[in-house]
Formats: sequence, structure tokens, C-alpha cells
Amino acid sequence: MIMDFSKFLDENFDIKEWVNAAFKSQKDPTVKKDQYATTMVMKLQMFIQEVNNVIEEASQQAVQNLPRVIREIEAVKQEASLLQDQMRMVKEDIQKVEHDTSQSMQMLLQLDNIKSRMQAASNALKEADNWSTLSADIEEVFDSQDINVIAEKLVGMQQSLQILVDVPDYKDRCQHLEKLKNRLEAMLSPQVVAAFNAKSLESAQVYVKIFSNIDRLPQLYKYYHKCHKTQLLNQWKTIVETNQEETVVEWLSEFYDQMFSTWHTQVQWCSQVFKEPEKIVSQLLTETLAAMEPSIPYCIANFLESKSSPLDALMEVLQVSERFAKSIETALESHAEGPLGSEYATTLAMAIYAPYRSYVQRYENYEEAALSTHLNNIPLDKQEVMDSVRVLGESVNKLFSAANKGNERCLKLTHGCGYISLLQALKNYFVNYGKEFRRVLTNLREKIKMGDNDPWALFQHSLRIIQTCGELILHVEELDDSLMSNILHSIGKQTPSTPKIGGEIRLRVNPFHQYTELLIEKVEDREALELLVTKLEEEMPSVLEVVKKDFSALSVDAHRFAFDIVFAQIKEHLQEVSTMEIWTSASAGGALTADLPTFSLSPQEYITQVGQYLMTIPQHLEPFTTQDNPALLVAVKHGKLPYTEEQESFEQIADLWLESMARGAMHMYCEEILKIPEITVHASRQLVTDIDYLSNVLDDLGLQPSETVKNIETLLKCSKDNFDEESENMPRRLVSVLKGMRGL
Repeated sequence: MIMDFSKFLDENFDIKEWVNAAFKSQKDPTVKKDQYATTMVMKLQMFIQEVNNVIEEASQQAVQNLPRVIREIEAVKQEASLLQDQMRMVKEDIQKVEHDTSQSMQMLLQLDNIKSRMQAASNALKEADNWSTLSADIEEVFDSQDINVIAEKLVGMQQSLQILVDVPDYKDRCQHLEKLKNRLEAMLSPQVVAAFNAKSLESAQVYVKIFSNIDRLPQLYKYYHKCHKTQLLNQWKTIVETNQEETVVEWLSEFYDQMFSTWHTQVQWCSQVFKEPEKIVSQLLTETLAAMEPSIPYCIANFLESKSSPLDALMEVLQVSERFAKSIETALESHAEGPLGSEYATTLAMAIYAPYRSYVQRYENYEEAALSTHLNNIPLDKQEVMDSVRVLGESVNKLFSAANKGNERCLKLTHGCGYISLLQALKNYFVNYGKEFRRVLTNLREKIKMGDNDPWALFQHSLRIIQTCGELILHVEELDDSLMSNILHSIGKQTPSTPKIGGEIRLRVNPFHQYTELLIEKVEDREALELLVTKLEEEMPSVLEVVKKDFSALSVDAHRFAFDIVFAQIKEHLQEVSTMEIWTSASAGGALTADLPTFSLSPQEYITQVGQYLMTIPQHLEPFTTQDNPALLVAVKHGKLPYTEEQESFEQIADLWLESMARGAMHMYCEEILKIPEITVHASRQLVTDIDYLSNVLDDLGLQPSETVKNIETLLKCSKDNFDEESENMPRRLVSVLKGMRGL
């Protein structure tokens, strides 16, 4: 039987698992478990005895070795102390060497400085001698006309001059060298021009090397630009002179095609000659655009003078320039390693859009003229009242059609840069329309006074005018939202919150898309536009607030106009109440009628006519209130009927009108009653009957009589003895008038 005692070494040793495993490993069926257990215990005891023997032997050996270990530790301590002393001595030696070395290094440095100065002096003497030698031979070299030798001599003199910076006549020598360079450049200029005109790569490469060596490479670029700029300007002049029957649109289209073709061919050629071909060719196009004769602004101005719609004509020209700008932008991007942002790309973009900057600056004038012309062509007034109301309604779509076109035009023509100008033009446009609208209302009042018209037909017309005001408000709110959205989406992208340098915004976007820089000339105009965007981003409620207020006021005027039309009939019935003879007539009531109860009296005709008139108002409002009419609801919300309180919401328009008419009638009725100088007892009872009738009519309409009406009725009913008591909490003016009227 083999037993595994290695398990006793495990950290997680489990005695139960070990015993069970030992019994499972016993395969002999003839051996009983108790016999097997006895054998296993015996083996464990033997194993324990063996372990004890090993431990005892190891302990005795450790005890025997302990003195020797102590002696070895003492020896190590002595060696460590000796090593520490030696390291201290070495450290002192190192410090001494460092000190001595420092002094030696300082001396070596001084010697090296002396050597450098002597070497510099030697070089200066050599270069001075070299300068003298080169200066003496230079005239002979120039006489030889050998440009390579001349260039070599000038380079040598240039190198010598770099060493002779501290000589007294350094400036004079620099001027002398520049004059020599000018002589070489003058000698080379015809050959350089010929090489560029002939597109000779070999010659151009030679001249690039020469001009680069003498630090005159920018001058070589100027020769290159001058040669090709002259060719392009001649092409432009030919296009204009040979196509007189065409316009600047066709001229620019053809010339831009030639410039774009030049860009591609010259970039390919320059890439074999110059280090920055895209920059050099872009500068060529920039200089060409600035030197065109006749200039693009001049041609555009002449073109616009012949057009009835300058803005549309300007957009036509701009589209040609923008196609060219897009082509150049794509070409530059194909050669650029990263996003466009180089100075030469920005300068070229500015040159392409330069002719349009003055028009963007005057954009407000152009838009005002266009909108004013359109407004003058919108009919607002006719001979007949019905026709005037109709054309007023039709004017809304025409009015906002032009405004929406202006919105689209601003995006296309100015890329949003003209929105401040457009907003001002739109404000003037709508305010002028509002003035015309009010003028029409005034004319309608005069026509109504002079004509014999059905009052309810006039009321229907006035409601249509109110509905027109609602349509104006709805349309202006829609336009307002569109304007704010367009401003944020067009200008908001161009005005990132980037740091400013010297008052200018650092361009971090494609210069061909930075329209605020391309089209807006004045810094303050750009800042104003940025401020507008900031306000909109901070949730500015409206950009047409002035127009909204004006149209709301227009709705108030229209409501007053409609009210006056409807109220005219009530006014006609009530305006002579104070002068009726019944109030003072002695024959109006006799002894017989004086004792009759109040209910035996009938209301007079004037008040019954007022009551019947009020009862008919809902049916005349029905055509406008039974159908969904958001325009009328908006107009009522922004307008205010006389004698009504301002409220945000209401259930029925008819209720508002009834309330307005009823309160107006009660107000006028009370004022007329208070004008009655004196009243008899019978007339007083009759007046109470009239007031009761009006109160009943109001009750049928779901309305309540005013406090003034109630107070008058109370003071007319009360006896002389109770008058003071009843009138105690009433207005003094009312009490005084009623007391005098009744002769109390």
C-alpha cells in the first residue's frame, strides 16, 4: 500500500479528504477496513517518528553551527567598517580632483576663446582680402557677360560680407553689393522674361538657382507674375472689346475659365521650377484680379445701371464668381496636405469677392428700394368698401412673398452677411405697409359716413379686416422664425468663439467659406453681426419685435374700426336719451298713471331697439366663429376691443364682442342718463322700466349689468327718505347728479 504524504504540505490541507482518498485507493477486497485503518495508523506513527528524528538532527546541527556563524558575522562587520573608511578617502580624492579639474577647465575655456577670436580675426582678414580681391576683379567679370561667373563672384562677396559685419564701412559695402546685384538682375531680366514666356524649364531652373544664391528669389517671382499677368490682362481686354454685345456675366464666365486653365497648367509647370507652386500661381491670380482694366467693379456697376432689378442682376454676376471660387477652392484642396488656411488662399478668396463688398455694405439701400417698389405695386384701396376689404386681404400673401424673397436673396447674395441690413429694410417695409393699412381704414371710415350702407354688411367687412390683421401676425411670426433660423445656420457657423489677435478673428476655417471676412468691409459691422448671433444663441425672442408690435397695434385699430361700425347703431339710439321730453313733461304721467305699479309700464322704443340689436350680434358673428379660424383668434388675442379687459385666453369670440358692445352700451346709456337735468316721478319709474328691460336682455345674453347701471336703478327706485342711506357707498358724482335730477 502506497500512501501520499505530500498532501500534508498543502496550506489548505483537509484531513477528511485525505482519509477518504486513502480508503478509496485501497482496492484489495480481502483486507477489512478496520485492518486497513490499523495499518494506516501504524504507518502514520512511523512517519511521525521519522519526521521527529529529522527535526531533532537538524536542531543539533544548527546549535553546533551557531558559534561559527557569529564569528563570521563579526568578520563581515569589520570588513564593512574598513570599506566605509576607504570610500570616505576616495570621496575626498574625487572632490580634490574636481576642484583641480575645474580650474584647469576654466583655463582651457579661456584658451579656446582666445583661439576662436584669433580664428575669427584670421577669417576676417582672409575675407577682407577676399572682398578686396573680388571687388577688384568684379568689373572685369561683368565685362565678360558670363552670368554664371558673375553670380559666383557675387555669392563670394556676399559670404565675405557676412564675416565683415563689424567693419566700419559695412553699410557701404552692403550698398555696393546691392548695386552689383541690381546690375546682374538688369542683365538677366530680358533672358528671364524670355524664358518664362517660352516656358523653358532648363533656363528657368538655372535662373532660380542664381536668384536663390544671391537672395533675390522674390524678385524672380515678380518677373514670373509680370509675364503671365500681362498675358491674362490682355486676354481680358480682348474678351471685353470683341464681345461688346454681351454683358459682364458672359465676360467673367469666359475669363474665369481661362484663369482656371492657367492655374492648372502653371501649377504643373511651376512644380518643376519653384518650391511652392500653388502659392506662386495663386498670387499670380490675385494680382491679375486687382489689375484688370476695365475693372470688375466698373463692369458690374454699368451692368446694374441697365437693370430694373439690380439685386437679381447682382446675384447673376455673383454666381459666376462663386463658381470660379469653388473651382479654385477644390483645386487648392487637392494639393493641400491639410485644411485650407494659408495666407495666399485667403488673399485669393478676398480678391475674388472684393467686387461685391461695397454692394453688401449698401445692401440695405438695395433691399429697401426693391421692397418699396414691390409695396407700391400692391393695391390696398378701391372705390367701393367691399373691394377695399378684398384687396387688403389679398395684400397679405403679396406682402410676405416679397419679404420671403428678400430672405432667400440675402442668403444667396450675402451668405447671411447682410441680415442686419435686411432686418432694417424689412422693418421699414412692414411699418410703411402698416401706415398704408391705417390710411385705408381712415378712408373706409369716410366712405361709410358718406354712404348708405347696411351696418351688418359693414360689420362683416370689418371682421374680414380683423382676420387680415391676424394673417399678418401669423405670417410675421413665421417669417421671424425663418429669419432667426437662417441667421444662426449661416452666420452662426462663421462666427466661432475663437480668440482675437489684434482685434481680428483668427481664421480657423476654410477661407473660401469665411464670408463675414470676405464680404464685410468694416470691423464694426462684423462685430454687430456677431453680437446679433450671440443674442440669438442666448434665446433672443425675436428679430422683428418692432413689426410684431406694429401689427398688434394695427389689430387694435381694426378692432376699434369694427367696434365703431357696430356701435354706431347703438349710439344713434342712445345719443338723444338725455334730451327726451318724457323726463320733464307734466303730461307724460297723470294722477291715474302715477299710482299704477311699475310692471304696468312698457320699455320705450329706444331701449328695445338697443336690446334687439344686441341680440342679433351672435348670428352675424356666426360665419366667422363656427369654423376654424386661427387668423381671427390671433387677431383678437393681439387686438383689444373697447370696454374689455386684456386676457390671454378666451372661449368664444362672440362672447368678447357681446361683452364689448354691452359694456359700451351701458357706459353710454349711463352717461346719457346722468345728463338728464331733472326727472318727474313718472319719468323716473319709466326710466327704471327701461333699465330693467336692458338688464333682462343682458341676462338673456349671459351678461351682468354694470355697477353704475345698478346704482342708477337703485337711486331711481329708492324713496326720498332712504336716498342717503342707499347712496352711502356709491360714487359721489353719481349721487350728486341723481339727487339733483330727482330734486331732492
